[in-house]
Amino acid sequence: MNIPEKMKAAVLFGYNDLRVVEKPVPRPGKDEVLIRVKACAICGTDPKIIAHGWENCPPMGEYILGHEYAGEIVELGEGVTKFKAGDRVAIEPHKGCGHCVNCLRGYYTTCLNYGKLEEGHRHYGFTVNGGYAEYAVCHINCCHRFSEKLSYEDATMLTTAGTALYGIQRAGGIGPGETVAVIGPGPIGLMAVQLARVLGAGKVILVGTRDSRLAIGREVGADVLVNSRNEDAVEAVKRLTDGVMADMVVETSGSAAGGAQALELCKKSGRVALVGIYSEPVTVNLNKVVQWNMQIAGGKAEGEDVLDRLVPLMESGQIKTGPLLTHAFSLDDINEGVRTYKERIGNAIKVVIRP
Repeated sequence: MNIPEKMKAAVLFGYNDLRVVEKPVPRPGKDEVLIRVKACAICGTDPKIIAHGWENCPPMGEYILGHEYAGEIVELGEGVTKFKAGDRVAIEPHKGCGHCVNCLRGYYTTCLNYGKLEEGHRHYGFTVNGGYAEYAVCHINCCHRFSEKLSYEDATMLTTAGTALYGIQRAGGIGPGETVAVIGPGPIGLMAVQLARVLGAGKVILVGTRDSRLAIGREVGADVLVNSRNEDAVEAVKRLTDGVMADMVVETSGSAAGGAQALELCKKSGRVALVGIYSEPVTVNLNKVVQWNMQIAGGKAEGEDVLDRLVPLMESGQIKTGPLLTHAFSLDDINEGVRTYKERIGNAIKVVIRP
């Protein structure tokens, strides 16, 4: 396969200075593959990195963001046997060092050697270059093969679904017939709604503040929509559950109000999954956690290899991506894509860049 020497890439030259420039095409090392990037979705973290950078990131002028990407393998590095050129793969951003105690237990998203390249850790699009480029190198641990039943744009949503599933898994899972409340109808919340349905929830309640987002929640499987601007979500869930409250609450909004509200929506001996990214401290009633025997867990990204389990669910149509994929831009127009995502232009939910 003919691989060029140069490629186009979106490079961060400084805070709020993202430029599409020509760069050398990288070459895969041991246990790595070279991927021709077909699609890379904008994550909520990306605009923050563009504005403020990231700890341990590559030098400005060299730094290529993008961690929710999918493409075609075009070259194999030394020692790669489980993949071949032509494979369609979606990328998992976290590659742990592989030898710390967390990695050995499957908790590679909280690798104890985070940011230490010499120890083997990689965080694609964060501490090493990512997928806002025509080509990208990735370790085989982070490659997840999918079939032509999924488009490349569909496959960029695997990490979004993975974050929701990992959070649910960390908090104890969902049992058949249980009532699940999801706070936040963003991409992760809308995936959590679908996963709750797939996992057998009897009733799925979606709480949010935007009717347009809540409507998409209905489209992907929510039974009840609660606009917390118009009604008290706690009272609504109390009414819907005859005062018992939800067996599982999945908090995806990342707001202080959402974090505090999650505990109030949870039943006695219920479970709370926290998967939002919080920019400020959250005040919660810890005495209620103790007295109500609650189980609370944080879910950092898409750990414990959840992505491979999500591929067949997407390929079979049990998890839908179409309603969430609202906009697409070329790599040359990436700054317009980022603006569309940040400002929610045209009710943007998930914006994809197509190199």
